[in-house]
Amino acid sequence: MRRRPHRSDGGQATVELALVLPVVVVLALGLIQVGLVVRSAVLVQHSAREGVRVAATGGSTREVEDAVIGSSGLSPRDSQVTRSIDGDRVTVQVVHVARTEVPLVGPLLPEVTLTATVTMRREAG
Repeated sequence: MRRRPHRSDGGQATVELALVLPVVVVLALGLIQVGLVVRSAVLVQHSAREGVRVAATGGSTREVEDAVIGSSGLSPRDSQVTRSIDGDRVTVQVVHVARTEVPLVGPLLPEVTLTATVTMRREAG
């Protein structure tokens, strides 16, 4: 009677890890990129609120832009701020391009344009 040689399963786990690990890493990096875009969306909304507060108190366009950029840390080269006055209301719109720069997944995803518009009544004075 012949005996079968004993086979070790030690390499199987290594092969499975080598097959699954790249997929897990790409998914994790994609999740990080989505988180960064969501963070940017929150910052754009916050900066529009700060800008309209300055505009409502009679701030100039430059002061509104400084408030928007200063309150959020958004990049001035990726952001556009517009202020409009209609009667007793002032509106500030912030448009920001969220760049997708996370390694491996950033080049696969398009850049996201985020917009926030906030209107507030102008204060007398």
